[in-house]
Amino acid sequence: MTVVSDSPSLHTEIGPIRLERPAMLASGILGISMDVFESLYDAGAGAVVTKSLSREPWEGYPNPTVVGLGGGGWINAVGLSNPGARNFAPMIRGNSRVPVVVSMVGSAASEFVDMVSEFSGCMVTAYELNMSCPHVDKVGLEVGDDPELVAGIVRAIKGAAADVPVAVKVGLGSSNYLDTVSAAADAGADAVTAINTIRSIAIDAEAQTPILSHGYGGLSGTPIKPVALRCVYEIASNCEIPIMGCGGISTWEDAAEFILAGASAVQIGSALGGHGYGLFEEINRGIASYMERKGIASIGGMVGLAR
Repeated sequence: MTVVSDSPSLHTEIGPIRLERPAMLASGILGISMDVFESLYDAGAGAVVTKSLSREPWEGYPNPTVVGLGGGGWINAVGLSNPGARNFAPMIRGNSRVPVVVSMVGSAASEFVDMVSEFSGCMVTAYELNMSCPHVDKVGLEVGDDPELVAGIVRAIKGAAADVPVAVKVGLGSSNYLDTVSAAADAGADAVTAINTIRSIAIDAEAQTPILSHGYGGLSGTPIKPVALRCVYEIASNCEIPIMGCGGISTWEDAAEFILAGASAVQIGSALGGHGYGLFEEINRGIASYMERKGIASIGGMVGLAR
């Protein structure tokens, strides 16, 4: 453990992705407005991840699309509604200061390559490939459950994305997610994000029917934190690839646990609904104070200490 001589540094490196602060906005929430991106960055976010973008605009599912469970838990099935990569790219073309990670979703390598071309000339910090949405057919877990398909998509994007790093977002499907992580790493992925929401359902006992219009949705928030933390720990213990931890993080202690488990950065999503933008600064201050108290000089020196 490195002994601190000055204030600890919150700068972190997720492979070739370099950020001034370790807490990021997760995909799926607040992710389609440059004004919001700038506000989040000014509030302490190290980077923002866009909503998952498809090649063409998607409308998503009809309401109801979100149900609150209490205790910080949510189930959503929005259906990956988004304006499409071509319509979104102009929104960030003038950005020169906010680290933007573009999340993309698709079912074939050609779709991802087409989307990458739309962002030519934009300041893109990284691409995050959403291969683990639990409630949209043919583009989510059906892709992530096929390591060979994942590898082919990663190789195609690495060939098209020039110097922009590529991360793969994994989740819990019907196959061993560690196989997907290994395939992505072997194909040249620069990082992984773990994990996506977990396939779940909520039922209205009086109406005797699922609450969400789609039926199934993705569980997020506090209830999935122990599962997400376990996945980060397992990936770090079995695969040589940098990790962005995601799932149920709502305090600086949560963020610290993910970093100690092996994540080089963390992503915050559902918790913003209850805490607001100020949560990023709370996490930054809490981690910095913890590092100073424990004699840790940098985020890199903290990564994986629990292992």
